[in-house]
Amino acid sequence: QVQLVESGGGLVQAGDSLRLSCAASGGFFNRYAMGWFRQAPGKEREFVAAINWSGRSTYYTDSVKGRFTISRDSAKNQMYLQMNSLKPEDTGIYYCAAANTFLLPSTPGGYGYWGQGTQVTVSS
Repeated sequence: QVQLVESGGGLVQAGDSLRLSCAASGGFFNRYAMGWFRQAPGKEREFVAAINWSGRSTYYTDSVKGRFTISRDSAKNQMYLQMNSLKPEDTGIYYCAAANTFLLPSTPGGYGYWGQGTQVTVSS
């Protein structure tokens, strides 16, 4: 059973940077596609970014392209989301997710494992 734990959230000002981490355990990390999702109050969970099992392919939602970078360190069973030039609309709970697939899912239904989330708040 894969277990995921996010960290690195916090309260920042617009224009600042944050790096989120996701620690994975209990599964074959190298075989899983990984993703980041976020959920703002009163809104549905939305896709942010995904990275395939090898780390060679990534995919981002349009609103974060050029500002966020997803990466993974298979030796450490870690995934990261570097977030630069943060905006108030980036505020939400950020969730790490894992999928036993060679594809790059961009919907919540494509992932079978989830972390508990970490809060990111960007003030204007």
